[in-house]
Amino acid sequence: MMFVAAWFFQLRDSLRARFEALERTAAGRERLDAERLDAGKPGLFVLTPWRREEGGGGEMALLREGRLFEKAAVHVSHVYGPVPEALTNGGGGAAWENLPDDALFEAAGISVILHPRNPHVPAAHMNTRHIRIRTGDGGEIRAFFGGGADLTPMLKRYRDENHEDVKTFHAALKEACDTHPAVDYEAFRDWCARYFHLPHRGEARGMGGIFYDMWQSGDFDADFAFTKRVGESFGRVYETIAKRRIGTRWSEAEKREQRKWRGRYAEFNLLYDRGTRFGLRTGGNVEAILSSLPPDALWR
Repeated sequence: MMFVAAWFFQLRDSLRARFEALERTAAGRERLDAERLDAGKPGLFVLTPWRREEGGGGEMALLREGRLFEKAAVHVSHVYGPVPEALTNGGGGAAWENLPDDALFEAAGISVILHPRNPHVPAAHMNTRHIRIRTGDGGEIRAFFGGGADLTPMLKRYRDENHEDVKTFHAALKEACDTHPAVDYEAFRDWCARYFHLPHRGEARGMGGIFYDMWQSGDFDADFAFTKRVGESFGRVYETIAKRRIGTRWSEAEKREQRKWRGRYAEFNLLYDRGTRFGLRTGGNVEAILSSLPPDALWR
């Protein structure tokens, strides 16, 4: 498990460098006048380690008030210990049911949240994780991967499955899926559409992507390679999309529309997101878990 956790930290460093480079790109664009961006320097991630009393911990990497990103987070964690009761009493799903009293768990993962300042640049999310459940004497009971990535355009003109940005995003994820013989891209895409849905509003949060949870094919090496491919593909494709839109000027009406969809984003994360619930139920860092919320939102 240690080498899996180590890779998530490596991916964190790679994504930090990529997003900080985008910050510098935003600062250097002549088309972006001072009225449209903060006058300060390009944003940098601030690293904050944290420890979990029951075992393990992680590190927050948070960028605030940047030139491109109003808020960006690339968090990693590696936690372990007795399985929390909140997961075994129905709060964790089928994988956490009927466990022996001495069951232990270990989980490592990365969570990426991007909230750009410019409403023409889409918000995005990526999360991948690996979880193992064992008995007290070291016998493995269950092990699985989970995660995915999704795109949330903030303006109606971009919320179309035939839009260039949406097609580019899905093509990159399909390519990642096609590297694993047991992965069905269409099934993972449909899974994402069902998951990132706001039932109380009867609408999707964004334009989807892929999602998988409590998943294993029986080939650990292939499953891990696929999970790594998802993380790497996300970084590359988001950079491509952001560079297309980074110089587009926006209006106050478009900024209000962005804040409306940020409100939908917040509703999903607080009401339905499994990662939020898992983190809170396992004693994770509250600041890291709730940093997925947008910097501001609008309900009107």
